[in-house]
Amino acid sequence: MTIPLTWLYAPGDRPEVVRKAIASDADIVIVDLEDAVAQGRKPYALDATAELLSDPQPLPVHVRINSPHDVEALAELPGLGALRIPKVAYAADIQRIAAGAPGVPLYALIESALAVEHAYAIATAHDAIAGIALGESDLRADLGLRGDAGLDWARTRTVMAARAAGLGPPSQSVFPDILDLDGLYASCSHGRSLGFLGRAAIHPRQLPVIERAFRPTQEEIEAAEDIVKAAAIDAGALALPDGRFVDAAVVAAARRTLALAEREPTG
Repeated sequence: MTIPLTWLYAPGDRPEVVRKAIASDADIVIVDLEDAVAQGRKPYALDATAELLSDPQPLPVHVRINSPHDVEALAELPGLGALRIPKVAYAADIQRIAAGAPGVPLYALIESALAVEHAYAIATAHDAIAGIALGESDLRADLGLRGDAGLDWARTRTVMAARAAGLGPPSQSVFPDILDLDGLYASCSHGRSLGFLGRAAIHPRQLPVIERAFRPTQEEIEAAEDIVKAAAIDAGALALPDGRFVDAAVVAAARRTLALAEREPTG
């Protein structure tokens, strides 16, 4: 299975944009019924999304819902890959959604100070939880922050909560300036250093930059190959020829690095 690195948002009230997103190089498309849709167009956005997802899709399509009513309309559709639940604050928020969408993977969006404090409880709220992610725009507003100052603690907290819950590494929040590709790359590199894997995008031009930022370097690939090769000989903790001592967690990370290296480049 390919490890996803790119998650492309598309507004639910613009089905032509959603179709273009599905035809893009994104690993996952997120149809947004929440912030990207004006209040008066939300009913149309839901209807258009339900019509699209009445058929299976060529890649996973997630939907960021706007209300519990959206869950009722979407949960049983064959084209739905997962639901993304915005503004989760308590484990009970997830449990209510899961009760109305049996068997549907859920992603919880951590978007407030309260949610950050409850991140682990949210991440372990229900077996349906497939991942958590940080909603940085709303969190920044909640905290009264200017720029990114002060967000790294919340970012690390989210990564820690996901790992402690046995979930995969979270993807990064969107980078809002679609023209600043150098800034996007630098931000992705910083996020990668904090433990994020992949990133949500709001425009297809961001996809190859995200891909490039999160793909392992040749040096990382060679180091991972050494670790996996050594692990094939000795399944326990082991010392590499260069003196490094590695255990099962390091071997697992090395295998993930090699899986990422096998991805076909985008763009």
